Amino acid sequence: MAKKITTIGGQALMEGIMMVGPKRTTAAFCDEKGNVSTEDITVNRITKKYPILGKPFIRGIFSMIDTFRLGYKALSLSADKITEDTGEDELSGVDKWLEDHLGDKMTGIIMTIGTVLGLGLAIVLFFMLPTFLFNLCQNAAPGDISGWRSVFEGVLRIGIFLAYILLVSRMKEIRRVFQYHGAEHKTIFCYEADLPLTVENVRAQKRFHPRCGTSFMALMLLLGIIAGFFIPFSNPVLRTVVKLLCIPVIVNIGYEVQKACARHDNLFTRIITAPGLWMQRITVKEPDDKMIEAAIAAMEAVIPENGEDLVH
Repeated sequence: MAKKITTIGGQALMEGIMMVGPKRTTAAFCDEKGNVSTEDITVNRITKKYPILGKPFIRGIFSMIDTFRLGYKALSLSADKITEDTGEDELSGVDKWLEDHLGDKMTGIIMTIGTVLGLGLAIVLFFMLPTFLFNLCQNAAPGDISGWRSVFEGVLRIGIFLAYILLVSRMKEIRRVFQYHGAEHKTIFCYEADLPLTVENVRAQKRFHPRCGTSFMALMLLLGIIAGFFIPFSNPVLRTVVKLLCIPVIVNIGYEVQKACARHDNLFTRIITAPGLWMQRITVKEPDDKMIEAAIAAMEAVIPENGEDLVH
């Protein structure tokens, strides 16, 4: 009998993949020679330490925080693996200078700086810029168009997001990450279908999964349009602050909606999941067999023996 839904999820990495199970989180990496290695990742999850935070309509934001923490450690490990494979002699001038002066702290410092800059850029592009541009349009319009503010901002945010992922998908390294993303989805589908985890069985599975992070982002963008109707402020800074304060509420609602859509297959849930599944055509690519082997290795390491991954 197929496992309709499990608590196992994953994340694609640079030259690897991470699988998250009820008890263990394991990353699997494939080197240039095709050898697959695995390494456990340990993070004290907030939702496990404080069970109350794992309750419906509360757990969404804390599950996301746990996911970010796990992802950060996995990406740091992935970056270290790539550095090891590259070798010190092959490092460029800047990379070598950073390695000499920062040593083992280099990856963490660079990732922290990148995260801070990325968050700042995201706030400007996705929150402040749409409000600023609508204000310009409203001042230039002959009539009152204030009722279209949330739709205008939401559509612009979706456009910026699509443009970004289309742009980065043209990079060779990111395309490989998207291929590992496909290996993750196919392996989870194979396991949920209760089939043996072999390369042949995994390769035959679909690559678009309703519980994907890309689908979650699409759902957040759409819910953001609805939330925008209830924010009366037009000042870009004040409106941005209120939107940021609304994020935990939107995330919690979106998390429950996505889980409900994963459990039920009907016309209503298919309409809700359609934008996210379409967007996965950009972020989820067909993997090669070595990528599938890495995904299988990570999956096999996190499958519990007592069926704790099943959700009833």
